Amino acid sequence: MPEANGMILSKEEENDAEVRREDQDAINEFGRLNARLDEVKRQIESMKKTMEKIDDASTELMMGSGDNVMLRLGGAMFETTEEEATEYCEAEIERQQEMIDKLVEEESGIIERQEALKKILYGRFGKSINLEA
Repeated sequence: MPEANGMILSKEEENDAEVRREDQDAINEFGRLNARLDEVKRQIESMKKTMEKIDDASTELMMGSGDNVMLRLGGAMFETTEEEATEYCEAEIERQQEMIDKLVEEESGIIERQEALKKILYGRFGKSINLEA
């Protein structure tokens, strides 16, 4: 007897609908979207943490005494003025925010498409298919 959410379905809840090619394509698309959604969420979280670190560094620079500071770009360190380092931090925060905004937009699109696929697949298979994470 098929299971849904770890529970055995009653005879009335079972759906013996044959899985057509377009159904399998929709199921596969849903799976790919779900994997991408997880990736996007991790990227957003990582970028937010990076932005926090940059913001903290910018705050530290504002409290500085006007001396030159060391700025790390990739694996290299450069000596620069506090003003230039602050400008770099501000530009980097803007760049990170733009990337986050794009990812949030992509996340919304993925969720919207998944909802459409859920309607189609639940309409066809009822409780005999589980599309919840």
